[in-house]
Amino acid sequence: MPDSPRDPHRLAGYASALTAYATGVAATALLGRRAGRGLPASYDWKDLALGAVATHKVARIVTKEGVTTPLRAPFTEFEGEAGSAEVAESPRPGPTHSLGELLTCPFCLAPWIATAYVAGLGLHPGAARAWAAVFSVVGGADFLQHAYAHARSD
Repeated sequence: MPDSPRDPHRLAGYASALTAYATGVAATALLGRRAGRGLPASYDWKDLALGAVATHKVARIVTKEGVTTPLRAPFTEFEGEAGSAEVAESPRPGPTHSLGELLTCPFCLAPWIATAYVAGLGLHPGAARAWAAVFSVVGGADFLQHAYAHARSD
């Protein structure tokens, strides 16, 4: 059962990650409350759409792009090139396996990124929107690069 998500070492890693996430959320909420900033009553759909695109792009950059390999290297093993400036990596075995999973899975990392963005909207909306705008533009540019390459290959 060492490769199972129910392996005791993996469960301990998952529990640590969940604890870190919950602690970060609680600390952010406490800081917001102390600064006199509560959660917004609602969110503008434009902020959510911008955040979704930015979260997608940042998750891909952190978990897949070759340029961020140094961030993942202590926790992952290189498997090969994956195209479009991306690499394929897998989590290293051992105590840091769960962190390696988080750093190689854009779907797993996205909630962490989205949480930071939504917290940013509550604490510093201008900075959060600027961050989201940058990575949304990068995501759009990537889409256009792929469309251009596809059009040129025909």
